[in-house]
Order: sequence, then structure tokens, then C-alpha cells
Amino acid sequence: MNTHLKDTLRSLAEATGLEVRKTSVYTSQKLRHQLLFSQLPIDLVLDVGANTGQFVHQCRAAGYKGKIISFEPSAAAHAGLLQSAAADHLWTVADRMALGATTGEVEINIAANSYSSSILPMLDSHLAAAPHSAYLQKEKAPLRRLDDIVPATAPGRYIFLKLDVQGYESQVLAGATHLLNHTLAVQLEMSLLPLYEGETLMPQMHAALTAKGFDLWDLEPSFRDPATGRLLQLDGIFIRSSFDPSFNPSARPTF
Repeated sequence: MNTHLKDTLRSLAEATGLEVRKTSVYTSQKLRHQLLFSQLPIDLVLDVGANTGQFVHQCRAAGYKGKIISFEPSAAAHAGLLQSAAADHLWTVADRMALGATTGEVEINIAANSYSSSILPMLDSHLAAAPHSAYLQKEKAPLRRLDDIVPATAPGRYIFLKLDVQGYESQVLAGATHLLNHTLAVQLEMSLLPLYEGETLMPQMHAALTAKGFDLWDLEPSFRDPATGRLLQLDGIFIRSSFDPSFNPSARPTF
């Protein structure tokens, strides 16, 4: 295809609000996930804050074929999650629960857009950037620790722990100290400025995971203020520091 034709097609696409780019590690999250799963001997994905299963669909599209356990506290989202997982025999949906640092019961703030629901109160900075995320109601849910839920699964497993819990990441990690010893990768959402009351921001989350033996592998922008373009949240992927990228997946790593 000659340069003039490519420029013309690109201009036509941009006029409709679309952007044409060559697929590469710079432009494709799917490709980055494919490369990640091809290099890591992951055999268990823990999907915490699953909503209706969007992250699992990303994992499957990236070629991950192993076991997945999803956790979701919202009743409506949990029902949708069960439907999403019904046809995948390697995808288990845990009983409806929230995960945190303690055991008991907790109140969930349910957002109009579902995926912004959180245990924590939402701040005006979040609401101003996403008015459709306003809280509509509250629900109670059991609160559990990951270390109590997945104790027998961790030994012998190489875990990818994904957290999307809208500011509650520190509490979930505080309840997963033993599980983290068997975790090869962690993906979590991090805010650049306070969006939920009491959340831990990106610099502190980065420092906490570094102290636990993980290195930052990738960053993916996730939430911007549409009026200003300012980045408010991003997803970070952290990999166990002792992992060797030249590792042969037919062998097992030692941590």
C-alpha cells in the first residue's frame, strides 16, 4: 500500500473518531498480555474485584488457558459473573464476598456504572470526572481474607493476582501476606490523586510492592478526566523480582 493511500485511509478513520495504528507492544494491551503469559509459568489467576468478568475475558483472549478464581461482592455483578463463567470449566466464581485485611461484614457502596463500586466513600474528584459513577445504594457483604480463602491452593501454584477494588487494594494485600509468597505477578489499579477516601496512592503502592519483592513491569492508563485529559488512575503490573525472563516454563521457579 503506497504512502498516499495509507495517509488517506488514516485521515478518513480519524474523521470518524477512530485511530489506525500498527499493532505492537506500544499500541496493543492484548499483545502485551500475550507476551506476559507466554513468559510466566502462571497456573492460577485470582481475579479480585471481577465485576462481570471483563478481566478474565482479556486473559483468555491473551491465550491463558489455566485455572481462574473470581471474587465479587456486588450482588448484581456477582450474578452476571456467574453467567459469564458458566461455559468455562476452568473458571470458578467464589461465593459473593468482599476481600480485605479482616474477617466480618462490610458495606459496599454500589455505583451507577457498577465497576466504580467501593467499600470506601467516593471523593468529589472522582465524581467530577465521572458523574455516571455516583453511588446509588449500599449493600452488605461478607468480608474475608485471601489468606483464609485460598490457603490450600497456593502451595505448588504460580499465581497472577489481579486487584480492581477501587481504592481498597492495600487492605486486600494486608489480608494476603502468605499468599503473596506464592505470587509471581500482581496487577492492581493505582490512583495518582485521591479518588476514594482513605485509599493508598500510586507512590506508596509502588513502594509497598517493591518491599514485598516485586518489580514494576508495565503501566496501563485506565481513567482520565475527560474535560482536562489528566490521568487519574492506571493499572500497574508487578513481577516477582527473582523471576528470570529467560525462564523455561517447563521448569519451576524458586522464590
